[in-house]
Amino acid sequence: MASDMQMSPPLEQIHGEIKDNFRAVSNGFQKLDKIKDSNRQSKQLEELTGRMRECKRLIKDFDREIKDEESKNPPEVTKQLNDEKQSMIKELNSYVALRKTYMNTLGNKRVELFDMGAGASEPTAEENVQLASAMSNQELIDAGKKTMDETDQVIERSKKVVEQTIEVGTQTAVTLKGQTDQMGRIVNELDTIQFSIKKASQLVKEIGRQVATDKCIMLFLFLIVVGVIAIIVVKIVNPHNKDIRDIPGLAPPAPSRRLLYLRDSVN
Repeated sequence: MASDMQMSPPLEQIHGEIKDNFRAVSNGFQKLDKIKDSNRQSKQLEELTGRMRECKRLIKDFDREIKDEESKNPPEVTKQLNDEKQSMIKELNSYVALRKTYMNTLGNKRVELFDMGAGASEPTAEENVQLASAMSNQELIDAGKKTMDETDQVIERSKKVVEQTIEVGTQTAVTLKGQTDQMGRIVNELDTIQFSIKKASQLVKEIGRQVATDKCIMLFLFLIVVGVIAIIVVKIVNPHNKDIRDIPGLAPPAPSRRLLYLRDSVN
């Protein structure tokens, strides 16, 4: 039994998905017998075909996991896994054969090849031979001309697509070049702005230093002026103070004049 086999978590997940799809396919074929409308039957067959394609993909993934884990598993486990894979392939082939039977029952003369990623089936070579044998020479010539015209139209459309692609590519290249040049100019402008900011910062610092120096000079001048004024005031108030020297260029204060009253002697 599959439940008795030793499987890694990835293998168990893939195995479970395959079994779920097989159950869905089996139930779908049972419902197909109860459907009377041919269109609904065709739609049901398409859904079942999609399920079977998914089963085929999962079986490939299952086989790939078996090969990846072959070095880690004992030989008997690998053999059991391969046997389970063959069993699932046989079950899938039985559903494929059942689907073909239903397709023939529906009167579809096309035999769709069951393949991964295959779309709608194409007429078989035998059907093409039968169709050609039923046509006259003129009909064959007309059919050949029609096919050639269709081929020419396809080629012309392909040429237009290629030309449009080349044109779009050229425009894109021109746009990219313009954007690249613009980015280069922006980078140069940013470098210039950054250099100007640095120079401005240096200039502001120099101006700040000059302003500070000027303030110091003005403060010293103010102190000198205040000192001179103070000396002058002291000299005026107390001219006989010998502790304070005379200010060069400033005349000493004039001595106070005394009025002499001459008294006439009265003889």
